[in-house]
Amino acid sequence: MTDKFAFVFPGQGSQAIGMCAALLADFPKVSQRFSVANEILGYDIAALMSDGPIEELNKTAITQPAMLIASVATWDAWRASEGPRPSYMAGHSFGEYSALVCANSIRFEDAVFLAAERGRFMQEAVPAKLGAVWAVLGLDEDVLEPICVLAAQGQVVQCANINAPGQIVLTGDRAAVERACKLALDAGAKKVIPLAVSAPVHCALMLPAAERLAAHIKTIDIAMPDIPIIHNVDAKSRTNVDDIRAALIAQMASAVRWRETVEHFVENGIGTTVECGPGKVLSALVKRTSKAIKTLPIADRATIDSAINSLQSAREGGDNGSR
Repeated sequence: MTDKFAFVFPGQGSQAIGMCAALLADFPKVSQRFSVANEILGYDIAALMSDGPIEELNKTAITQPAMLIASVATWDAWRASEGPRPSYMAGHSFGEYSALVCANSIRFEDAVFLAAERGRFMQEAVPAKLGAVWAVLGLDEDVLEPICVLAAQGQVVQCANINAPGQIVLTGDRAAVERACKLALDAGAKKVIPLAVSAPVHCALMLPAAERLAAHIKTIDIAMPDIPIIHNVDAKSRTNVDDIRAALIAQMASAVRWRETVEHFVENGIGTTVECGPGKVLSALVKRTSKAIKTLPIADRATIDSAINSLQSAREGGDNGSR
C-alpha cells in the first residue's frame, strides 16, 4: 500500500450535539477558535454545539460555521500532535471551505464570515419546507438524471452529490424531489433517505444565493494553498487564485463530484484518507468507491494518535519496499 495520504473534510449532515467536546478536553488551545468565531458570529456557537438543541444546530446558517470550527480545530489538534503533512486535501460540499482554511488559502476569520453568509443566503433562497434533500441508494447518475428530467414538471430536481457508486443525493423543490424518489424506487433504488440539510444546495435553486455570496468571495484575500485541494465542481485542483474564487462561486449551484475526487486520489497514488471532523460519512463514501484506500476518521487524541501511528507504519512499509 502506498504511504501517500489525503485529508478530507465533511460538510453538512455530519453535525452532532457534543462535537468537539473531546477536542476541547484533549487540546485546550482549540478553544481559541471558538472565541474568534463567537465574536464574528455574534452568538455563542460553542454552546449550541455542546448543548443544542439539534433543531438549531441543523439550521444551515449555523451548521456551516459549526462544521468549519470543528474541522479546523481537528486540524489544529493534528498539527499539535505532529501529524504528517498530507499530499492532497478535499472537502465535501461546505467542507471545501475547511480544506482551504487548513491549507492556508483562506483566513479562518474570513471563512467563518463566509460560512454564516453562505448558510443564510441558502436558507433565504428556498424556505425550509419548500426544498428537500434526499439520498438515493442503489442507482447511478446515468439512471437518475433522466428520472429528474421526468419528475421536474416545471420545478427543479437535480443530482446534487455524486457521492459514490450507487449513492447519489437529489435536491430541489420538495414536490419534485419526492416525485423523483418515487420514480427511483420504481426503477430499482434500494432505499431513499431524507437528509438533515435545511436547504437544497448544489442545484439551480441556489443560483441567486451563489450570486449574493460571490460579492463577498470577490473581496476576501485568497492565497494559493500550501497543499493541493481537489475542488467539488470537477474533481480537479487549481493553479491560480482567480480559478479558486470561480470554483467556490460555482460550487453552491453545481454538483459535488465526490466519487470522481476519490478516483482522482486513486489515480495519484493515495493509499489513505484521514477524515478531519465529526463523523465518518466521508470514510464510508471513500470505501464505497475504492476498496484500495484505507480510511482513518479522527476526532480526539486517541483517534489522532492511532492515525499517526497507522500512517507511520505505512511509511515504514513503503521504505522497506512493501506495497
